[in-house]
Amino acid sequence: MRVLIINTSERIGGAAIAANRLMEALKKNGVKASMLVRDKQTDQMTVSSIRGSWLLPMKFMWERLVIWLSNGLSRRNIFQVDIANTGTDVTRMFEFEQADIIHLHWVNQGFLSMTDISRIIQSGKPVVITMHDMWYFTGICHYSAGCTRYEQQCTRCPLLTHGGIGRDLTSHVYNQKKQAYTIAPLAFIGCSQWITDLARASRLTRGHFITNIPNAINMSIFHPADKQEARAHHSLPQDMRLILFGSQRITDERKGFRYLAEALGIMKQNNPTLAEQTAVVVLGSESEKVKDKLPFKVYTMKYMSGEQNIMELYNAVDLFVTPSLQDNLPNTIVEAMACGTPCVGFNVGGIPEMIDHMQNGYVATYMDAADMARGIQWCLDPEHYDQLCTQAHTKATNTYSEDRVARRYTEVYEMMLDAQNTRQQR
Repeated sequence: MRVLIINTSERIGGAAIAANRLMEALKKNGVKASMLVRDKQTDQMTVSSIRGSWLLPMKFMWERLVIWLSNGLSRRNIFQVDIANTGTDVTRMFEFEQADIIHLHWVNQGFLSMTDISRIIQSGKPVVITMHDMWYFTGICHYSAGCTRYEQQCTRCPLLTHGGIGRDLTSHVYNQKKQAYTIAPLAFIGCSQWITDLARASRLTRGHFITNIPNAINMSIFHPADKQEARAHHSLPQDMRLILFGSQRITDERKGFRYLAEALGIMKQNNPTLAEQTAVVVLGSESEKVKDKLPFKVYTMKYMSGEQNIMELYNAVDLFVTPSLQDNLPNTIVEAMACGTPCVGFNVGGIPEMIDHMQNGYVATYMDAADMARGIQWCLDPEHYDQLCTQAHTKATNTYSEDRVARRYTEVYEMMLDAQNTRQQR
C-alpha cells in the first residue's frame, strides 16, 4: 500500500507537524508513506515538493487580493479564510500516479484550488481527508466562531465585511465543495471528536465516512527527562516554578493571550507568595512583544525548531498553559503530556478531550480568566502535582502513540481500497 500525504508545508504549522509525524508512524508500521508539499524545509527523501516555485508567491498573493477586494479593501480577517481559487494540478506528478491512497491534510494558501481538489477526487484513487480545522466542511473559514451556516449553505461569511466587488465568495466556494464531494465517496477524519461532530452536521459531508483519529507523537522523542538538566540546557532558573505559553503567532487573538495575562494578574493578587516563586516562559517569534504585559517574571524564547530542543523545554517547565479560544487538537498539548507535563486550557474545541479535568491537568471554564487562575494554582500544588505528571504521560502513551494512530489510519485506508475494488467489480 502506497499512501501519499499532501500538505502545504512539510514542517511549519501544526497541521504540517501532524502530517509529517503520521508519515513517519505509517512507515514504522509497514506502510509505504510519503509526502507531497508546496514548501519543503528538509532533505527528507520521502518528502517531495511541487515544481514552479517562482509562481508560488504570486498564487498566494492572487488569492489574498481577491479576498481583499471582496472584503471592501479591508485586511480584516483575510488570513482567517481561504477561497482556493488558485493552485497546482498534482495529479500528473509521478508521486501522485504511484500512490494507492491520496491523503489530503491542510492544503490552503494557494497550494491546491478547488479545481485541483476536484481533479484529485476524479482521479479514481481513494481519497482520505484529515480535518485540522473546519475548512473542508465550511464555505471559506477555518474556524466558524460559532456560526452554523455551514450546516446547510454558507453565504456571506460573517468574518468578512462584504463591502467590496464581485460575487459572494462564501457561497461560491461552498457550492464548489458540494459539487466536488459528489464525485466519489470520501473519508473525513477529525483530529478530535469535537471537529468530527461538527463535520457530521455539515451538508457537505453527508453520505461520506466520518471518524475521529488523533494526531500521533513519537514517544521515543517526547518523554519525561531530568528537569534540572533541561533547565540548564535552556538557561532557565532552577529555583522557580515555570509556566510555559507558546504560539507561532502569540498576538493572534484566537490564541487567547489576554486571558493568560488576566489569569496571572489574579494569581498575583490572590497569592503574592506563589507569584514571587513563579515565572513564565513565553515561546514564539513575537514573544518580546508581550513580555511587558505579564505581571510575572518572563523568560522569552524565539520560535524553536528541533524536536529534541522542544522536548527539553517541556521537561524544563512545570506546567503548560494554552488559553486558546478556538482549537482542534493542539500538538503542543500532546507534546507536553508525553513529557509528563500537566496542562491547563479552556473548555473549547478538542482541548477537553485531551486534558482530563483534575486528572492530568485542568479544564477551565471558557473565557474565564479567574477559573484559569484557579486551575494554574491547583496544578502547581505539590500535594497532587506528581500524580498529574504521571497521568499526563500515561494519557499520551495510551492515546497518541505512533502504533495506535498508524493502525487506525491503516484500517481506514484498507476500507477505502476495498470499497474502490467493489465499485470497480460492479
